[in-house]
Amino acid sequence: MRTLHYYEEIGLLSPSRRTDGGHRLYTAVDVVRLQQIKSLRQLGFSLREVKEILDRPDFPLRRVISLHLSRLRERIELERRLCDRLEEITARLGLGEEVFSGEFIETVMEVIGMSERLEKYYSPEQLEYLEQRRREVGEERIRQAEAEWAELIEQVRTEMEAGTDPSSERVQVLARRWMELVNEFTGGDPGISRSVGNMWRQEENIHGIDTGRMREMMAYISAASGRNEPNS
Repeated sequence: MRTLHYYEEIGLLSPSRRTDGGHRLYTAVDVVRLQQIKSLRQLGFSLREVKEILDRPDFPLRRVISLHLSRLRERIELERRLCDRLEEITARLGLGEEVFSGEFIETVMEVIGMSERLEKYYSPEQLEYLEQRRREVGEERIRQAEAEWAELIEQVRTEMEAGTDPSSERVQVLARRWMELVNEFTGGDPGISRSVGNMWRQEENIHGIDTGRMREMMAYISAASGRNEPNS
């Protein structure tokens, strides 16, 4: 219901009728449009793109195909990540290590279930904004940032485990870099930052990262930056 309300707010899907009490009534035509929206969304189109396609019968087919190709590449990257994780588990099995079935299931769900998790913490509007930010930033920069995050997290962990005072210049430099990376991909939106924080606080594992340990680092960084707990 929340999604339908949002669709109406942005002019994507409006009920054809309403009861005397103001309740929405969706006709068969509305249901068909909703199915079209869902189909285009499953192909990876943003809500803005879906609206443009449905509202313009003359929308260039070449543009539709180009957009779809972009989304397919994203899905391929998702599948690649899953393959990498499964290959890692296979290698461990080959070395005689014990791998519990639960770990395998968690690996699959971690990769392919991320979209459902995002919908739990982000509003449709926020997801739309994040998708736009992703396009603006570009895949190359995203890959670079992922490597930077991994290095930064390791540096923060090292300082924290060494007992370095958060007020030290070394840690404050790390804190500033932490917030720069967060702001780069959230666009500095405080609502999205809160949603990110909620996800890290409530989930036990994200992208294979133990969120408990990450929360400790977030608290450490917050002490260094002199603000409320930063997001990741």
